Amino acid sequence: MNDRSKVLKYVRDKYQTQPDYPWRHHPNYAVLRHAGHRKWYGVVMKVAKSSLGLPGEGQIEVMNLKCRPELIGALRLTPGYLPAYHMNKEHWLTVALDGSVPEEEIFDLVDLSFALTK
Repeated sequence: MNDRSKVLKYVRDKYQTQPDYPWRHHPNYAVLRHAGHRKWYGVVMKVAKSSLGLPGEGQIEVMNLKCRPELIGALRLTPGYLPAYHMNKEHWLTVALDGSVPEEEIFDLVDLSFALTK
């Protein structure tokens, strides 16, 4: 099971979230929303490495999560954490789903994002 599948299983099991795929031109972009108010707490997507300032060709699976601003700066010094892709970089963070970030850290950040967007 890849990191994307693990994340989607985690949010389904813990928050009963079924991903939403709102963009016809990006059918693999999975938006994670709260059940009640439908506010986003995450987006899972595959983007070009060059769009994230990463070296190399091809695409990488990532996830955007809301995060506390005081954590974002420190996390971005660690491999696998990037400035938010197409989101407010002060309040959102992009996390690589390529194995560079431990699964438990990803799940902790999912939980934080869920709480911050409640």
